[in-house]
Amino acid sequence: MPATYEPIATTTLGSATASITFSSIPTTYTDLRISLVGSLSGGGNYGNLRFNSDSGSNYSVTILRGNGTTASSARQTGATEILYQWTATSSSSDLVFHDINIFSYAGNTFKTVLFANSQDANGSGSVERNVGLWRSTATITSVNLISSSTWNTGTTATLYGILKA
Repeated sequence: MPATYEPIATTTLGSATASITFSSIPTTYTDLRISLVGSLSGGGNYGNLRFNSDSGSNYSVTILRGNGTTASSARQTGATEILYQWTATSSSSDLVFHDINIFSYAGNTFKTVLFANSQDANGSGSVERNVGLWRSTATITSVNLISSSTWNTGTTATLYGILKA
C-alpha cells in the first residue's frame, strides 16, 4: 500500500461467521479502505455493508455486473444496508476480492462508497462495480460486513485509513 495508507485493523476468521465488524474507527484519516479476500458458504449469497449499526432505510446502491457472457445492472433505494457483493457461483471455495472505498467518512455530508468486487469461479468468474450512499452526516465509527450466509474460515479483511487523500 502507498505511504498514505495506514492499517487500522485486520481480521482473519478462525471460524465461519455471518459478519465482520470494524469498530472504534478513529477520525484521524480523510478516507477509509477495506480489502477483503475470502469466500461465502454456497452460491447465490449476498454481502452487505452497514455503518454505525444503522438499520434504517438510509442506504442506496447502483450495481454493474459482468461475467464474460452477460452484463446486468440493478439499483436499490431506501434499503437498510448497502449490497456490495452478489456471489453467483455454487462453490464455497470460489474466492472473492473486495475493494471497498469509503470517502469523507468523518465529514458532515452523506457518505459515498465505491466497491470493486472480483470473483474467480474456476476460470469463469465475475466482476462487479458498485457505488453506494449512506444518507447520514454522522461520522462513521463502525463498519459491519454482513453475509446472507457465512464468511468461510480463512477470510481476511483489513481496514486502512487514508491520510491526506
